[in-house]
Amino acid sequence: MARGKQPGKAQRAPKVHRAVVTRTVTDFEAAFWPDEQPVDNAVVMTMGALHEGHAALVRAARKQVGREGRVAVTVFVNPLQFGAGEDLERYPRDLDADVRLAEENGADVVFAPSVEEVYPNGEPQVRLAAGPMGERFEGTTRPGHFDGVLTVVAKLLHITDPDFAFFGEKDAQQLAVIQRMVADLDFDVEIIGVPTAREEDGLALSSRNRFLSAEERERALVLSKALFAGRDVAAQGAKAVREAAAAALAASTGAPGAEGVTLDYLALIDPHDFTEAADDFQGEAVLAVAAKVGSTRLIDNVHVICR
Repeated sequence: MARGKQPGKAQRAPKVHRAVVTRTVTDFEAAFWPDEQPVDNAVVMTMGALHEGHAALVRAARKQVGREGRVAVTVFVNPLQFGAGEDLERYPRDLDADVRLAEENGADVVFAPSVEEVYPNGEPQVRLAAGPMGERFEGTTRPGHFDGVLTVVAKLLHITDPDFAFFGEKDAQQLAVIQRMVADLDFDVEIIGVPTAREEDGLALSSRNRFLSAEERERALVLSKALFAGRDVAAQGAKAVREAAAAALAASTGAPGAEGVTLDYLALIDPHDFTEAADDFQGEAVLAVAAKVGSTRLIDNVHVICR
């Protein structure tokens, strides 16, 4: 508890929170569980290149476990979830900056293992399969991606043993398959989604945004504009949502200077099984889009309530 000011005495500078950086499972366990006192603990799993969206996850985790709880941030670029020709080697890495952001937002421990530490026996011969949920949308474009995601998430859940794990809603399909894995395979953890963080102009925050030129960044705004257009007519039903989003996207990509945006998919999705929602669908749905802007692939989504 902070002490009150005392007249005539110099005030000490406020204590700066420092996160412990660990590289091995053994060191992580020693840092994250320094004693046997039971407290709530949470993990935020990342691939690094942290930004304000990740900061929001860490803050949400700290709020969930309270001052006495513990928060871990994992930083690991998982090779299993990158396919041939994807940006594994290009993916940005800056651990010092990641540690600063993590500790400034309430992390106690940063776990930044090597590939050899996570997969000590080499590439895993046994992996989790995401099943049909992981074969649609992102899974069509990136076959096997969610198998790699679930395999590393399962390993990190075993290592960190959290009460709560926080993931961003921007990766809606990833969040859905992780939630389904935890439910289907009886993991003793609560998965909590955190709303997408956006720039003031609507662009969803992403570690890959740094690959965009100024012109490409401007073009990328067509994705969020299409999603917002669909969300605005949700009261008119699923068909109206789909048509409004498609019309906004077509109008934007057809405008002068909008070349360089290549659509992968624009879909209204039932979040329970990640199938395409029918025109008469009612209830909560995910309106999702994926596209290449220049050479950078971006994804985004919004939640809508179809009437």
